[in-house]
Amino acid sequence: MKVWDGGLVSLIIIMFDRLPTIIRQHVGLLLALGATLGLKIFILILGVVPFNADEAVVALMARHILQGERPVFFYGQAYLGSTDAWLIAGAFSILGQQVIAVRVVQVILYLGTLLTTYWLGLKIYQDRWVAAATAWLLAVPPVLVTLYSTATLGGYGETLLLGNLLLLWTLRLREQNRSWLEWLGFGALAGFGFWTFGLLGVYLLPIGVALLLWPGNLGEKVRSLFSPKSGANYLAALLGFGLGASPWGWATLFGAATLSELGGSAIAGASASGPLGSLALRLFSLLLLGIPVSIGLRPPWVVRWLALPLAPLALVLFFGMVSWVVKRSQTHGPTRLLMGLWAVVWIAFVLTPFGNDPSGRYFLPLAPPFALFTADLLGRVRADYPRVAPVLLGGLLLFNLWGNLESAFTYPPGITTQFDQVAQVDQRDMPAVIDFLLAHGETRGYSNYWVSFPLAFLSNEQLIYTAALPYHEDFRYTPRDNRYAPYREAVAASDRVAYLTTKHPALDDYLRNKFTALGIAFDEKVIGDFHIFHNLSRRVEVFELGLAENSLSGQR
Repeated sequence: MKVWDGGLVSLIIIMFDRLPTIIRQHVGLLLALGATLGLKIFILILGVVPFNADEAVVALMARHILQGERPVFFYGQAYLGSTDAWLIAGAFSILGQQVIAVRVVQVILYLGTLLTTYWLGLKIYQDRWVAAATAWLLAVPPVLVTLYSTATLGGYGETLLLGNLLLLWTLRLREQNRSWLEWLGFGALAGFGFWTFGLLGVYLLPIGVALLLWPGNLGEKVRSLFSPKSGANYLAALLGFGLGASPWGWATLFGAATLSELGGSAIAGASASGPLGSLALRLFSLLLLGIPVSIGLRPPWVVRWLALPLAPLALVLFFGMVSWVVKRSQTHGPTRLLMGLWAVVWIAFVLTPFGNDPSGRYFLPLAPPFALFTADLLGRVRADYPRVAPVLLGGLLLFNLWGNLESAFTYPPGITTQFDQVAQVDQRDMPAVIDFLLAHGETRGYSNYWVSFPLAFLSNEQLIYTAALPYHEDFRYTPRDNRYAPYREAVAASDRVAYLTTKHPALDDYLRNKFTALGIAFDEKVIGDFHIFHNLSRRVEVFELGLAENSLSGQR
């Protein structure tokens, strides 16, 4: 015991002796982590990131996990695993069931993404200045990254972190021969990430190609596939993948529509064009919406240009980065690996229904590679012009910061995950709505997707309003919005209901006229963007109003 105690004390002394050296070597990373925390705290204190329905669904799942539920997928979406909800459930058990706990999980995940991207920079470029510049480009990122690393839609934060870990592990596996156990662990992490969010597939395809074909020429790699050791390693990775993705596989085996949803069926209805029209529209979205949102020229929720005086600098550095990376990839395997990720994201966006989504969220996996490529370009500039590179880096960081602040101070909508303006509800009035409904005993009723789930979470599920009303101006509605059966059952069992709409005057008129035609007496209350039809003289079902006839299959 004395030997052990002495060894432990010696180890602690050595670590403390080395600590100043470690801090000096990685001071750029530490400052970047501090800047990230500072920006997140500032945005959260401002309260400009609305708590929208998708985030509320994850929060409700986390609450239900603590109550004994064991969800495998995001409610109503069988392509998005419940990992985020389980992490948030852990945060709830420590911090309480509040929105800030949801946000803390996302911030921690993003700190992990920044740290692992810095690690990638060190491993790929062997240059601390380039790695530190990479960390800073993620510390003060485009508003797209700020949004989805602060609020959650159920798995983007995990995907970025797990994708980075898999990229690092891929580089390790190609450095020298590793045991089959390590390949098994690698496959298990990949499978777990795939279940967490199928978006991880954009990492797995280039990673698979890299593991099979790089380094070495094609002939050598093909021959190696049939060697006993390589075959055992690849088999171990596949077995690990099956184990990691077992929740996804089990659910698929028993009928969940995961295969079709992984292909984008959940949002296929977002475009009314035919195949060629959809392809052209996605290409347009890629060039004029996707690329600008990726580099911070516009926010994800609207086509509005940000930080215009510095936009030329951002564009010049982007096109310079593209040119530099194409040249670098000719002789640099890790750059080809990251370019493969870039290519898969863009190709998948154009060829699959996910390209119907104009928000830019599916470009998030490009954030770490873009930061790495840009830092590498600036490192090349620094070699010839030592004073110019920090100025360019500072200018790009100022551009990103400007875009973030401009978005934050434009509230509503603030920094929002909701790109449909009809659904950009000012949630600051939600507490007053909750108080009104509770005071008048209107605990059950009907509303739209963007109200039902935030209302349920923030009221501690005292108020259950099932998502049965349309929010689109043309009255389109998808039954997918009404995605949690216990809420439907709770409303069906109530002898009293109210109707709650948002930013939809045509629907308000429709309800008013229908109630009158049915001889129903009612009262109305308007609170900000919320319009409440309450104190109905009898219970009125949605189908009595003819709204069910407007249902469409598909997604928002």
